Amino acid sequence: MKAVVLEAPAAPEALQIRDLPNRVPDSGQVLIQVAAFGLDRSELHIRLGLAQGVTFPRVLGIEAVGTVAACPGGQFRVGEQVATLMGGMVRTFDGGYAEYTCVPERQVVPFRSALDWATLGALPEMLQTSYGCLPSGSMSSRADPAGAGRDLLRGYGHCGARQASGHDGAIHHPEPGEGGRAGGDRRRPCRRRRWSDRRPSARHVPDGVDAALELVGTPTLPDTLAATRVHGVVCFTGMLSNEWTVRDFYPIDYLPRGVRLTAYSRGAADLPAEVLQGFLDAVAAGDAVVPISRVYQLDEIRQAHVAMESGSATGKIVVRTPHAITTSTQR
Repeated sequence: MKAVVLEAPAAPEALQIRDLPNRVPDSGQVLIQVAAFGLDRSELHIRLGLAQGVTFPRVLGIEAVGTVAACPGGQFRVGEQVATLMGGMVRTFDGGYAEYTCVPERQVVPFRSALDWATLGALPEMLQTSYGCLPSGSMSSRADPAGAGRDLLRGYGHCGARQASGHDGAIHHPEPGEGGRAGGDRRRPCRRRRWSDRRPSARHVPDGVDAALELVGTPTLPDTLAATRVHGVVCFTGMLSNEWTVRDFYPIDYLPRGVRLTAYSRGAADLPAEVLQGFLDAVAAGDAVVPISRVYQLDEIRQAHVAMESGSATGKIVVRTPHAITTSTQR
């Protein structure tokens, strides 16, 4: 199989396409014929040498979609459409930048869709993060049990805004290169505004938001905390800025009075099959959109990483493998 191999942290030119022997799955594993995968900031962090716990050489990629090529345990049938994400991909075993990837059964999510592979490849990690943080995850401890508060989604695109749309108001603060289309899908019933000031609460939410999702990183975290009301919750779960460490952190001085700071980092368990299927059905019906910046081919992986590192993308960057052309999606 062809795979993208990184020998050590380096520039995009270090991403090498090589022929590797295909994995033979053991019981409890699934071999997936990869059709497409989205690019994620954590892969950029690994390539830049900013991530810990990664050994080299390594095939990058924390998510992928495709069809089951083999499943010794019988949990999934051959040819079934599946997504996989997180769960040790890249850190403990090779990831999805390849024609095939072998992963544990527990991190495989089945679905049925006639959407094109590029659209499908953009979704797993993006949807998992928004679903895990917003309805049942780290932002769920709200002062208002009915969920009738105001949410600040800082640096997040359409998926996060759509997950928050079940609440009274979701306020979207897009950032340059955030990986999601600014403003998202305006057909959804949630209010989103673009802010240009450093302190969103000062002009738009004088009393502060009830919950905030921070995906830009530590440079904007103080402003996000300042935009949150007393007893509100800020969930830190992304580092679009490539900065996630607060130097000389003194909690009493750093945290506003009564504002709770938490964090989120999980995996495929936070993307139930019914959630993925429901979102795919909404996209197919025209009720939701998937913001894609550009679709690359596997042999264009270097160009794709250059685009991700530049921060110029206004949507998800997706890479298709040759299997995306030879395998048609079937509902």
